[in-house]
Amino acid sequence: MPDQPLTPRGAATYQRILDVATREFAEYGIAGARIERIVAAARTNKAQLYAYFGNKEGLFDAIFLGSLDRIVDVAPIDATDLADWAVRLYDEYLRRPDLIRLATWARLERRPAGHLVENHDRHHDAKLRAIADAQAVGLVRQGDPFDVMAVVIAMSMAWSPVSNVYAATAEEPSELHERRRALLRESVRRAMTAD
Repeated sequence: MPDQPLTPRGAATYQRILDVATREFAEYGIAGARIERIVAAARTNKAQLYAYFGNKEGLFDAIFLGSLDRIVDVAPIDATDLADWAVRLYDEYLRRPDLIRLATWARLERRPAGHLVENHDRHHDAKLRAIADAQAVGLVRQGDPFDVMAVVIAMSMAWSPVSNVYAATAEEPSELHERRRALLRESVRRAMTAD
């Protein structure tokens, strides 16, 4: 991918493109997103967008991989308390449902099976090491660290925009979210604590 802009004006344009494109891709997916709508809403042009991102797929990659990094930064794993990690993920999905929709579009349109991202090691290595370390000292149940991580993430997404049962929103009553957090916390604790 081409380098990011160096000037303040270029950086502002770059960020506007990312912000607008995040909404566009989250709503319409990769195939349905339109560069014309993105450049119009970002108050730029196609040449600028292509100079920064190369093409539509490069733009999606920048947004999607950035969203994965954001979740790791906002809700870093604490393998000694996977229940708390699951709740923090739940809260991040409430704050940024677009991030979950981006992952869903990536799964539907790019990788219907296997790992969601090509460089999955870069995104998972620290988490898997943390889980393995917690398993080694008897805090987390035995099993493949990747599978443990996958189950905790799946549990945290029970009410996310990808739920086939119910998608929660941040606008719902706080008492409802507290009940879900308590259930999630207890469920993960029971499922993942070593016997």
